[in-house]
Amino acid sequence: MRVLHLISGGDVGGAKVQVITLVKALQKENIEVKLICFMPGIFYDEAKEEGLNIELLEQSSRFDFSVLKKIKKIIQEENYDLLHTHGARANMLSMLLKANIPVITTLHSDYRMDFNDNFYKKVFFTPLNILSLKFIDHYITISPELQETIIKRGFPRGKTSFVFNGLDFDQEVRCVSKEEFLSSKGVPYHPDTVYAGIMARLHPVKGHEIFLKGAAQVLKTHGNVRFIIGGDGSQRKELEGLAGKLNIKDHVFFIGFVDNPYDFFNAIDINVLTSYHETFPYALLEGAKMKKPGISSRVGGIPELLKEGETGYLFEPRNDSELAEKLKLLVESREKRNTLGEALYKLGKEKYSSTSMARQFIKIYNKVIKNEA
Repeated sequence: MRVLHLISGGDVGGAKVQVITLVKALQKENIEVKLICFMPGIFYDEAKEEGLNIELLEQSSRFDFSVLKKIKKIIQEENYDLLHTHGARANMLSMLLKANIPVITTLHSDYRMDFNDNFYKKVFFTPLNILSLKFIDHYITISPELQETIIKRGFPRGKTSFVFNGLDFDQEVRCVSKEEFLSSKGVPYHPDTVYAGIMARLHPVKGHEIFLKGAAQVLKTHGNVRFIIGGDGSQRKELEGLAGKLNIKDHVFFIGFVDNPYDFFNAIDINVLTSYHETFPYALLEGAKMKKPGISSRVGGIPELLKEGETGYLFEPRNDSELAEKLKLLVESREKRNTLGEALYKLGKEKYSSTSMARQFIKIYNKVIKNEA
């Protein structure tokens, strides 16, 4: 089987990790895979470094359609059986391409919320993506909740599937020491300090204000905690202002984009997510690989990974008081942090490996090719 993947190449979060992890795992299962991206950057560089078969067809803009002829030529000359798209740009190109092979897309998030941080993009690109999705043959979500959501919106159940994200838990982790990383980011290091961190783009859907409000409550009784926010985005000034209003800015550190996420997860003691909406985020799997206990809002497929009191803790979305109580449980007990972190690592490795993810995708590929034939 030969599968061609299309992705914009501007991805730096979970979609980047998922696509690169998936392609590597598919190759191990003897599937011939090629990636095409449309802009240089972190995604392209990392894929090349991993030794993946990737080609850059650089666009001057989203509406540079000169790449269509090049993609069609690649499909025809290299005899691909399936086209797999990721994201709005790739979906639109697949619609215009009119390739004579089945098209699958992975919905890494809710497509109605992808452009919510930019009014003009939301008004223009969201409807365009919705139109493009109508021309696709099969839809894969990364949580059962999102699958049910798109079915309620009119997507045929028989043309949808879900596959949880997977991670290569056996691949060696490369990261700097905790002290070195924190010092490089201007975060004071002390062995008795507990570091709680959140790794997510600074976007309204990620609920960082809940993280800050929870932090303020914890700091009233636990002064030995520091809160680290990794990621960039449109909300940074607003969130920095909120930290000031809560009088916690000396205990909160905005460190911006992190090149190697494992540097971040190695440095923190508690891995937190506060999203209002989520599917199955890699931030929790990457934290699991580093044996860091997780605390997250109860959204998407997260309860499948974080079992209350066994592999982590959950709180109701927007409930900063409940988040604070769960944080205190882990701040107060190194033993509990270690126990939950070990259990989370074991569960992640057993159920959410990259091999398991790839094999589920292969089953879907075969089904779609057979049905379309």
